[in-house]
Amino acid sequence: MEPITLYQFELCPYCHKVKAGLDVKGIPYRKVEVNPMNKKELPELPEATPRKVPVIEVNGDRVQDSTDILTYLETTYPTRFPLLPEDPAAREKTEMVERWVDDDLSYVLPTVIYGKWGDAIRAAKVVARTSNFGFLQNMVVRGGGSLIMHQVSKRIVKKRGGSNPEQMLSAELDKFEQWLGDADYVCGEQVTLGDVATHGCLTCIQEFPAFAAVMQRPRIAAWFERVQAVRDANRPAAPTAPEQAAAGGA
Repeated sequence: MEPITLYQFELCPYCHKVKAGLDVKGIPYRKVEVNPMNKKELPELPEATPRKVPVIEVNGDRVQDSTDILTYLETTYPTRFPLLPEDPAAREKTEMVERWVDDDLSYVLPTVIYGKWGDAIRAAKVVARTSNFGFLQNMVVRGGGSLIMHQVSKRIVKKRGGSNPEQMLSAELDKFEQWLGDADYVCGEQVTLGDVATHGCLTCIQEFPAFAAVMQRPRIAAWFERVQAVRDANRPAAPTAPEQAAAGGA
C-alpha cells in the first residue's frame, strides 16, 4: 500500500483526528509539517479552497477537512477496520459524537492549550520545534506566538459563553462520559468513528497540564488507553532508513 501524505500542524486537533483514523485502520502515512505562517508546504488545491490543514494526498487524490478525509478513508479502504457500524442506531450515535468533536470539543481545547501564559509559551515552543521555520521565524514564534495564542484563547472563551477553560473542558468531558457509559467504546465493543475523533482530538493536549485532568476521570482514562492500544497494534511499522531515503522524507 502506498503511504498517504498527511499535511498537518502539530497542535491542530483535526490533524490528530485524522492520524487516529489512519492508525486504527492501519494505513501507512508520512507527515509533512506545514508552516502555519506561509503554508508553503501545502500542495496545490482547487481554486477558492481554504489553504488549511489537514490535507491528505494519495494516488493523485487530494482531500481536505478531517471529516471528509475520514469519509474518504472509509470509502477507499472499507475492509481495513471499518469505523461505521452497520446498526443504524450505533451509526447515528458515533456520527453524532464525531460532530460534537468538530463543533464543541475541538473549540474548547485551544482554550486549555493557550489560556494560561505558561501553557501559551509551551504551545509556542511546540509550534517552533515542529514547524518548518527558518531561524528568524522560529524566534518570532517563540517570542510573539504565545501572545497571539493567548489572545485567540480569550476570544474563544468569550464567544462560547465566558466560562473559564477548565470548566468548559469539564462540561464537554461530562457529555462524553455520559455517551460512553459503562461500555468499552462509544458504540460498545468496537472502536468506531466517534472513538477515533475523540481520541485524536484529546491526543492534541497530551503535552499540556489539562491532559492530566482528563486522565483523572477513570472511565475516560481507561477508554483512552484502550483506544491507544488499538492504534498501537494496528499502526504499520515505521519504514527502515533505506525505505525512508527512497521515499524522500523522514
